[in-house]
Amino acid sequence: MKKESYNSQSPDSIKGVYGNYIITSSDKKEVLYYRISILSSGLLFFLGLAQWFINGSSQVWIYLLGIAISLGLSLKWIHIYLRTLHQALIIFWAIGFIGLGIISYHFGLTNIFTGLRENPKWLILIGPLFASLTGIGFKEFFCFRRIEAIGIAIFIPIALIGYLTEITDEKFTFGFLVLSSLLLLVMGIRKFDLPAEADVGDKSVFEFLENQRKLQASDI
Repeated sequence: MKKESYNSQSPDSIKGVYGNYIITSSDKKEVLYYRISILSSGLLFFLGLAQWFINGSSQVWIYLLGIAISLGLSLKWIHIYLRTLHQALIIFWAIGFIGLGIISYHFGLTNIFTGLRENPKWLILIGPLFASLTGIGFKEFFCFRRIEAIGIAIFIPIALIGYLTEITDEKFTFGFLVLSSLLLLVMGIRKFDLPAEADVGDKSVFEFLENQRKLQASDI
């Protein structure tokens, strides 16, 4: 996350804020899984919208389910210093995933988007799912200052809130979602240009925060 963390005094040791640490093979696997999950989310997002535009929305639920699963996996392997923020994103994802199940049951899988078009208020149920994606966008921008990441964090809420409140029409919403999917795809591809240390972050900070949490718990 911080560029200073990428430099090390030896091939195995990296100097962190609270001490030296090493990037293990397990860390590298988690980073790879995280990046694949993000890339899969972007690819499924774009393909789902393309399917909708070309053949209609009846089969788009397959892509939406794939996006939801990919997001859940990315939150499993993401590295975020603040544990409460990480847990909040997971909770948002879980609420949105449950909401997707409710909408699927109510309208039927092939009629999800027809139902949402006729009843925009139902978007509230899956909104938290995309809120977790927005959170990932903010995290990526905060850590790496990638312009596509802040675009994701801005355009998705504009698209969904605008449609939910009926301020914007379907064409505007669809256009912003297409733009968001392309930005997510670009972000997913560019993630593979970074060293694993970048996504792991400063492990000494993680250890320090975890020790502080344990101390506070023991005091209670």
